Amino acid sequence: MQDVADVSTPGGLVSAPGGSVSAPGGSGSAPSAAAVPELVEFEVEPGAYHHWEVSYDGPVARVAMNVDADAPLRAGYDLKLNSYDLGVDIELADVVRRMRFEHPEVRAVVLTSGNDRVFCAGANIHMLGASTHAWKVNFCKFTNETRCEIEDATESSHQVWLAACNGTTAGGGYELALACKEIYLQDDGNSAVSLPEVPLLGVLPGTGGLTRLVDKRKVRRDRADVFSTTAEGIRGKKAVQWGLVDAIFPRSKFDTKVRERAQAVVATASENLAPGIRTGIKLGRLAPEIGPNGRKYRHVSLTWDDTTRTAQLTVNGPSAADVRVVEQGGEAMREHGSELWSLCAWRELDDALLHLRANHMKVGLVTVRATSDLATVQAHDAALVAARDHWYAREVLLHMGRVLRRFDNTSRSFFAFGDAGTGFGGCLLELALASDRFYMLERDDVKVALSELNEGGLPMYTSLTRLQTRLYGEPELAESLIGGREALAAEAADEAGLVTVRLDEIDWDDDTRIAIEERSSMSPDALTGMEQNLRFPGPETPESKIYARLSAWQNWIFIRPNATGPVGALTLYGRPERPHFDWQRT
Repeated sequence: MQDVADVSTPGGLVSAPGGSVSAPGGSGSAPSAAAVPELVEFEVEPGAYHHWEVSYDGPVARVAMNVDADAPLRAGYDLKLNSYDLGVDIELADVVRRMRFEHPEVRAVVLTSGNDRVFCAGANIHMLGASTHAWKVNFCKFTNETRCEIEDATESSHQVWLAACNGTTAGGGYELALACKEIYLQDDGNSAVSLPEVPLLGVLPGTGGLTRLVDKRKVRRDRADVFSTTAEGIRGKKAVQWGLVDAIFPRSKFDTKVRERAQAVVATASENLAPGIRTGIKLGRLAPEIGPNGRKYRHVSLTWDDTTRTAQLTVNGPSAADVRVVEQGGEAMREHGSELWSLCAWRELDDALLHLRANHMKVGLVTVRATSDLATVQAHDAALVAARDHWYAREVLLHMGRVLRRFDNTSRSFFAFGDAGTGFGGCLLELALASDRFYMLERDDVKVALSELNEGGLPMYTSLTRLQTRLYGEPELAESLIGGREALAAEAADEAGLVTVRLDEIDWDDDTRIAIEERSSMSPDALTGMEQNLRFPGPETPESKIYARLSAWQNWIFIRPNATGPVGALTLYGRPERPHFDWQRT
C-alpha cells in the first residue's frame, strides 16, 4: 500500500493510500466532481498560496483575495468572481493564524480584493452543487471557524480586521466581511452587499451571516428579513443607513479613505497593548509521519480502523524540560518558537482533528487518551498562566483554546479513556471534559488532576469553562473544585463529577468494548444532532448559535429536495429551468 508521505503537498489534495475511489464527502453515488480519490491536507505555507496576496507595511497588513479560478481544490468547477472552496479557506486560515504568531506588530488588517469590481462572490455554487452532503456541511463548519478566528484576532490580539469591499460582495463574501470589525463599501452604483442564499439557492447563509447581522451589527430584524430575501442586495447610502456597512467611499477615493481609517485604527489599537517590542516567530512545518492507517506527530498520534469506523487519538504531555522553558517567562518561550510544547502539540492536535473531519467521514467514534505526569502538566499550566501578559504566551493560550473549541465542534463521538498509562491533567483534562463520555479505571496509579487552565483560560464558545459545562446543574460542586490541585483516583474523581463511568480491571475490557460497539452501531445522523445539542448547555452566544443552531439547520436544509433535489434551487442554479418547491411547512 502506498505511503501518503510520498505524494503529499501542503494545503491541498494528495492521492489517497491504496487508490481508494471513495468521494471526500462520503460514500455512495457521489457526483463525478466529488469522486476524486484524494485526501485534503490542511497545512500550507505562504509560498504555496494560490488565492491570497499578503503584504505588510509596519503595523498595517493588506490581505487581498485574488482567487486563481483555475486552481480549485477538486476538479469540476472554476473559481470565478473570487468565489471560494475549501482550498481558498485553508489558505485564509493560515493567513490569520500565521499573522498572529509571525507578525504580532500588525494592528490593522485591510481585507480587500485583487479582482476589480468583485470583492467576493461567496462559496462557489457549482462546487456546492457537485459536493456530497457531508462535504458541504464540513466545508461550512471550517469556514465558520476561520471567520471566528478573524474575530478572535480582532478582539484578543488587537489585530483589527477591516473589510474594504471594492466591488460586489455577495453571500459568503459578505459573510467574510461581516467577520471583520468594520466594513467599507465602494460607492460606484454597482457594488452591493447581499445574502442571496434564501431566494436563489433555497439554503441559508452558511457562515453565520444571519446571526452576525442581528447579533453583531445589530441590524433591525425586519430590515434583516428584507435584506436576506433580496437577491440583488443593497448598495450605497441605504447600506449605511441600515447598518450593513460602516461607510461608503467613491471609487476614486476608496483606497485612500481605507488607508486613513487603517491608520486611525492602528493608533487606537496600539493604546491597548502592553509596552515592549513584539518580535514574531516562524511557524515551522508539522511534518507528521503518514502511513495507511495513521498519522504520527511529535506529541500526537492519530490512528484509524475503517472497518470498525473508529479512531484512536493520543496526546502526550509536556516534559520537565518543556516546563522549564515556560517557567523562564514569555520571552524564553518566544525564543523556543513553534517547538514549544504548548504550541507544537496543540497545532498537531488541530491538524489531526481536521484530517479526521475531511478524510475519514465514516469514522464515527474516537477514543481519546492523554499521557502525562500530572505534577508536570500542572506546573506547565501554572507557568503558562503566570506568563500570560507576554504577547507570545497569550497567543499560545488563545491558540490552545481555539483547538479545544474545534474539538467541541467536531462531529464525531469522543470517548475519553483514563486507563493504565494515561494522565489526564490540567490542559489535557480538557480533552476528557470535552468528550461525550469519560471512562476511568479504578487503579491506584490512574489519576486525574485540575490546574489553573481548567478554571477559565480555555473557554468554550458559550464563554463557560468545560468544568462549568459538565457540572452545569451543580454549580456549587464546580465552584468547590476551583483551586484544588490534588491528584484524584477514580472514586474521588467520580464524586467530583469528572468521570462518566468508573470501572475496575475485571470489567474494563468488556464494558469499554461493548460501549464502543454500541455507539458505532447507532445512526450517525441522530448522533450528530444529539451531540451538538448536548455539548453546549448554558448561555447562548453568537458563536454557539452558529454551531449549535446553524449547523443543525444546515444538516437538514442541505438534504431537502427544495435545495438539493433534482429540481431544487441549488441544483438548478445557473440553468434555465426554475426550481420546484414543496410548499409544505414542517
